[in-house]
Amino acid sequence: MVRRIVQFINGHCSMSGEPIRVSRQLLSKARACVSDIASLSQKIPFFPVERVMDLGPVAFARVSASSRIGWAAIFLKAYALVARRHPVLRSWYVSGFMSHVATCSASVATLAVNRMENGEDRLWFARLEQPDQKSLLEIQAFVTQCTTRPTEELFKRQLQLEMLPRMLRRFILRWNMNSFSEKRATRIGTFSLSTLAGFNATNRLHPTICTTSLSYAPLDSDKRCIVTLLADHRILDGVLSARVLQELEEILCRDVVGELQCLSPEGDNTSTIRESP
Repeated sequence: MVRRIVQFINGHCSMSGEPIRVSRQLLSKARACVSDIASLSQKIPFFPVERVMDLGPVAFARVSASSRIGWAAIFLKAYALVARRHPVLRSWYVSGFMSHVATCSASVATLAVNRMENGEDRLWFARLEQPDQKSLLEIQAFVTQCTTRPTEELFKRQLQLEMLPRMLRRFILRWNMNSFSEKRATRIGTFSLSTLAGFNATNRLHPTICTTSLSYAPLDSDKRCIVTLLADHRILDGVLSARVLQELEEILCRDVVGELQCLSPEGDNTSTIRESP
C-alpha cells in the first residue's frame, strides 16, 4: 500500500494500481494554424466591453420574416453599419520604428466557422467584403455557403497557409498584420465575429488578430442578449467601445428591424431561403 502511494505521488500509477501512460501525436496542420493565430492574438492588448441589449423587436421581426435570417447575418450587417460611421473600427495598428494606424475605406468581416472535416472539428475563417452594402438575404446566403460549400473551394488561401512550414506561416501572418495594403483587410479582415450562441454558450474571450471582434450570447427569456466587443487598446478605448455597442443596439432595433419587416409576408420580398437558427 505504501509503495502504491509513493508511486501515485511520483506520478507512476493511479490509486487503482494501473500504470498511467501518455501518448503523443503531432499537432495537425489545421490546429497548428489556429495555434499561430492564437499566439499572435496574445500579443495584442485586447480588452472586453459588454452590453446587455434588449433585442425583442429584432427577435419578433426575425420570426415574422418569410425568409429565415440567422443572428450571425444580423450582427454582421449591423456592426458593419456602425463601422461605416467610425473609421477607427476599420483601422489597425502597424508596428515598426515609427508606429502607424492604417484605415481601410470599407469594412471586411471575418466570420469564424466550425465545420467537421474528416472526423475533425475544424475552424475556418471566411471573409465578407462590405457587409454594410449587402442585404440581409445576401449575407445569409454567404453564411449558408460557409457551412455547405466544399472547403477546398471556399477556403483555398487558408488551406495553402496551413501547408506551409510553421516559421514561414507565422512570418506571413505577421507581415499581413503589419501591412498598409488593402490586401491586409481582405486577408485578415477589419473586424471579426465569433459566437457559440447556437450551442447555448458564450465565448466572450476568443483569439482574433482584427482590431475589434464581436460575440453574442444566447437570448434569454426576456429577449435580452449579452453582446461582447473585444477591442485593441492601441486603437480605441473603453468609452468609445461602449458607445459603439450602444449604436449597435440602436441600429439593430431600427435599421435591421426595418429590413426584416420588408421580408415579412406583407412585404415585397417573397424569397424563401432557409437555414438553421
